[in-house]
Amino acid sequence: MTVDPRFPATPALHDPARVREEHRRLAATALAEDLGDPGPHGAPADPTSAAVPDVRVTGDVVVREAGVVSGLDAAAVVAELTGATFTPLCADGDPVTPGTTVARIDGDAVTVLRTERTALNILSHASGVATRTAAWVAAVAVPGARVAVRDTRKTLPGMRLLQKRAVVHGGGTPHRYGLTDQAMVKDNHVLAADGVLDAWRRVRDAHPDVWCEVEVDDLDQLRDVLAHGPRQVLLDNFDVADTRRAVAERDRLCPSCLLESSGGLTLDRAADYAACGIDSVAVGELTHSVRALDIGLDLRPVDPTSR
Repeated sequence: MTVDPRFPATPALHDPARVREEHRRLAATALAEDLGDPGPHGAPADPTSAAVPDVRVTGDVVVREAGVVSGLDAAAVVAELTGATFTPLCADGDPVTPGTTVARIDGDAVTVLRTERTALNILSHASGVATRTAAWVAAVAVPGARVAVRDTRKTLPGMRLLQKRAVVHGGGTPHRYGLTDQAMVKDNHVLAADGVLDAWRRVRDAHPDVWCEVEVDDLDQLRDVLAHGPRQVLLDNFDVADTRRAVAERDRLCPSCLLESSGGLTLDRAADYAACGIDSVAVGELTHSVRALDIGLDLRPVDPTSR
């Protein structure tokens, strides 16, 4: 996974042991929601399985709409826990068209059908994040601009690693994974301190080696902060005209500072902001309200000899 080198790395997303641990936890939790409790009146946890004979089946995981795939490794962990065999037929980050088979699930019929919904939920959601991220990446790709598309901490509980990896698969650059890896001075920190400069200085003095981004609400705050050489400033709810002015002030006062636009951004205005000369956009919708990509499981006809 390649990310923009101008921004600090997010090690959790690239640690194979951490990734596997998080995928396993997510898969186990999701499967427990489906299979963890016995049904009423003494029924088994999955009474519908009585409809299925003891046969081996193969199911094709098929994309119904264009998008970018993500979550194949997490879906594979679901199958591992259920006892099915999950075979990816493409890679996370691959663009796909309607009708593309992205994976295959093999096993006895009951096991495959118990795997289906949980695997598809994870795969569809992650692919939705990757697809939406790719749309933003395309939108900010204007001539002369170099704008990274970044996520936020507005992630669904328990799914942060899955979602942030999906952002990378869509061509984005993740923000901090959590509160521990970077500092970000936001409006409520400023209100609790004695202004934006006081809040920023407190973080800088306490943790001089920690990457720190500071949020500003207007051009006056921006000028005050730029005079002290910050690494990165977030322009919160700036309109396009003020964003242009902010870039001019950055170029005049602190050319090395990275500027990020956030707050109220929409896909149809993304190019306007990119053309101002900012370095990144932070987009909460990538994770907090994205639409899942339509992906389904199509069982192949059962071989009569397997009955």
